[in-house]
Amino acid sequence: MRTRERIVIQLDDLPLVITHRNVEDHLTGGTKRMKSIVFDLDGTLIHSAPDLHASACKMLEDFELPTLSLDQVTSFVGNGVPTLVRRCVDAVDGDAAIYDDALARFREHYLADPIALTAPYPGVIDLLTTLKSEGFNLGICTNKSDGMTTEVLRGLGLDGYFNVVVSGDTLPVRKPAPDPLHLAFEKLGASSADGLYVGDSEVDAETAGAAESTFALFAGGYRKTPAAELRTHFIFDDFADLLDFIRARQAAI
Repeated sequence: MRTRERIVIQLDDLPLVITHRNVEDHLTGGTKRMKSIVFDLDGTLIHSAPDLHASACKMLEDFELPTLSLDQVTSFVGNGVPTLVRRCVDAVDGDAAIYDDALARFREHYLADPIALTAPYPGVIDLLTTLKSEGFNLGICTNKSDGMTTEVLRGLGLDGYFNVVVSGDTLPVRKPAPDPLHLAFEKLGASSADGLYVGDSEVDAETAGAAESTFALFAGGYRKTPAAELRTHFIFDDFADLLDFIRARQAAI
């Protein structure tokens, strides 16, 4: 009989216990070995909020509007840059007529140096390196535009890890519509139902649910809703624990 190890994760000062039995219960029924994994980007693999905040404040200053705190701008992340910009303008009672110009200004500021204050979360590089060495096919599914995503991945040296990148402007719809995630898994040669999606937010949880994908939630990202209220199969705040989950899932099949 297999030993049931316990993974204990501290979340909001409450211990969350996930057993390998939980993993096995979810994976029975002939599911293929999980060799395709798709990740969200901002708030999941990289802490990019400081650069998004800096660009948002410069954009607001261009229109002589008050700036916002890091926490305020971070709370607007997740639905793509156009939505983030609109939320920033609305938060300071700006005129909706400036939305398009504000978006253009934000993009200009952000692309001038998109990784000045951005870095991968601790453990991300080790995880990606290990997964690639073990034969996993990796993808990105983000609401960030293709141009911004490409610059960030290249600038951080992450582009070589991913076989597929589906960005916020790849399709006519963005997450939480399931279409971008379906496309990412399709390009990896897998189905959404067989793959693992890793994200950090309410948008990611909803996307995974709509696509019927297994969902691992990074607790250290930009989520606002309590994790217990989201559809998840695994919650972690250490990427070493995510690797354990992936390996346990494969071993259980």
